[in-house]
Amino acid sequence: MKIITVKDIIRKDVPIYYRLLYTGVAIMEFTGKTNEHRIDFTIEIKPTGYKEIIVNILDKIDYPLVPVIKELKNFIDAMHLNGMLPD
Repeated sequence: MKIITVKDIIRKDVPIYYRLLYTGVAIMEFTGKTNEHRIDFTIEIKPTGYKEIIVNILDKIDYPLVPVIKELKNFIDAMHLNGMLPD
């Protein structure tokens, strides 16, 4: 299982400054096949400075969910740190 990219990212307008809500399409590779799945994700910065990332996959996937969510969180965190998410 490999996350190739997350594309078509749109930030939802939320009045809470420490909570960022996005939608997008995750392109993932499972057993040699590339699939696209719609996702929603939230990045929330806690008062302690801890960054919490919550990912919801909107389409059904044919792979165990826990490792997919874990890899998506890591990928989204890297995108956030590198400034690759829309403002």
